[in-house]
Amino acid sequence: MTTYTADLVFPADQAPIPNGYVTFDDSGKVSDVGSVLPKGVKAQAYKGALVAGFVNTHCHLELSHMIGRVDTGTGLLPFLKGVVSLRQVDPADIAKAIEDADKYMWEAGIQAVGDISNTADTAKVKTSSKITYFTFVEAFDFLQGGAMAKEVFAKAEATYKAQPEPKRYVPHAPYTVSPALYAMINDANPSGGTVSIHNQETPAENEFFESKSGGFIDFYRDFGFNIEHVSASAKTSLATTLPHLNPANRVLFVHNTLTTKEDMQLAQSWSDKVYWATCPNANLYIENRLPRYADFMEQGARMTIGTDSLTSNWQLCVLEEMKTIQRMQRYVDTPTLIQWATLNGAEALGLADELGSLTVGKRPGLVLLEDFDEAGRFTPSTKAKRLV
Repeated sequence: MTTYTADLVFPADQAPIPNGYVTFDDSGKVSDVGSVLPKGVKAQAYKGALVAGFVNTHCHLELSHMIGRVDTGTGLLPFLKGVVSLRQVDPADIAKAIEDADKYMWEAGIQAVGDISNTADTAKVKTSSKITYFTFVEAFDFLQGGAMAKEVFAKAEATYKAQPEPKRYVPHAPYTVSPALYAMINDANPSGGTVSIHNQETPAENEFFESKSGGFIDFYRDFGFNIEHVSASAKTSLATTLPHLNPANRVLFVHNTLTTKEDMQLAQSWSDKVYWATCPNANLYIENRLPRYADFMEQGARMTIGTDSLTSNWQLCVLEEMKTIQRMQRYVDTPTLIQWATLNGAEALGLADELGSLTVGKRPGLVLLEDFDEAGRFTPSTKAKRLV
């Protein structure tokens, strides 16, 4: 048994505990948590805050070799073209980058990751990692359907078989998945798990669905895809997508940079299993914009935090994402951000029985956060240290 105390303990499933403590047994399971240290118990004392290991709900680990290779501030459509053109790299370099990124995330306090996979490149690392991975095997057919949908799903099946559990098939984004491919994904997944989908990252996305105009017209043309069969839905991207998803699943909408209150209300009335992943540093890297977090908070949205990939970020660090949110939208307080980064993420991935909060019986890991300002906010020098 080892007991830890600090200025604050953030259990995540209850209010923060000033001068609290948490005890772990030798297997890494929480055996006690409270406000008054039992008599006779010796503890390791720290300045700062104790929190459960972070849950990174959106990552592309297989793209870790692409750090710094795509320009910042280009907007989503040029960014996507850059990613496609740069994926072919020496397999040894890809493998080394994946190993390094996995190690970095663990040391940065990340306990679980929702990881997007288009290949089997990450399977070996996931099998031996200290991190718990939930793999989202992604498929996209650029709205072509038919034979192309069957072809890309067959490729996804091969990736799926290679990846360890837990895992699910998922659609990439509304603008890249045909009705036929959505149906294949839904049929292949057991009902009741978690699926994810990229959502409303750029103004052109809603524009395409609402009026079949804007930047996506050239995007498809440049890739050689015919979209004459696609009609405008006169609805937003999210509203167009919902009928193709299974409301029995937990659905993790990712990025949501331009999601409105109306779309939030629509999604949350469609299903009570909706979660929203924000990846602020990636949003700034690609489009130099952020969601308006006040809107999500006003709607009672269950927010989670992701890092996206090293193609679109400077590091894979949940703490840096929280610091960015609070620096740019200061009204989001520290306890709220920690809940987004821990318990909400674990719930979104279906891992909350074991991870996400400092709760007796769980094995959530333990992270020390050091250096807050006088108001309890993150500072540029706030750092995370893994203890368990």
